[in-house]
Amino acid sequence: MATTAVTNSQAEQIYSSLNTSREKETSVINEAENRFLTLLTTQLKNQDPLNPLDNAQLTSQLAQISTVNGIEKLNATLQTLLSGMNDSQAMEAAALVNHGVLVPGATMTLGEQGGIGGFELATGTDETTVTIKDSNGLVVRTLSLGAQGAGIHPFVWDGKADSGAQAALGNYSYSISARTGTNTTTPTALAYGLVQAVTRNANGLTLDVGTLGAFTMADVKQIL
Repeated sequence: MATTAVTNSQAEQIYSSLNTSREKETSVINEAENRFLTLLTTQLKNQDPLNPLDNAQLTSQLAQISTVNGIEKLNATLQTLLSGMNDSQAMEAAALVNHGVLVPGATMTLGEQGGIGGFELATGTDETTVTIKDSNGLVVRTLSLGAQGAGIHPFVWDGKADSGAQAALGNYSYSISARTGTNTTTPTALAYGLVQAVTRNANGLTLDVGTLGAFTMADVKQIL
């Protein structure tokens, strides 16, 4: 199919039309569009008269700006959605302040009401055991929790030692072991703590869980 060449005179008309209709824009989208149009019209003004830009080439370049403009608008929309998601996540995180959570860890504080810990099982077990040790590494209490299903499980220690005596208040560590048939596994231990504060940094939101340290929202396995 034959094509019609775009002459220098027509290029001047296009350039003039674009200039009269174009307003100064502050957005990133319009700035990108303006830069593209400036380059295109400059190309039209300075084209070789003996080898002018034909309609097919012009259409192709105009299609490019439509693509660029569409991508910029899509990026702007995604940024808006991302900002909304971040705000929503911030509100969810703020709602956790003064609430108990289970996060990765294997320590607990024994208080007057006992101590709380947790664990995560990839599969169900026939027998699950929690071994609690004092700061010297000595076993204070062994809790037999029986069969447990897959998932996250909190547990409570009443503070009693295996001897039946009351254990001293303070910090303890624990480990989890599990058996299914003849196979033994080591489930993931989870520590309990109260969310003290929420902060936002370059990496997102951070939860201050007291002496347990700082954690992300993704680290929270369960809210108690």
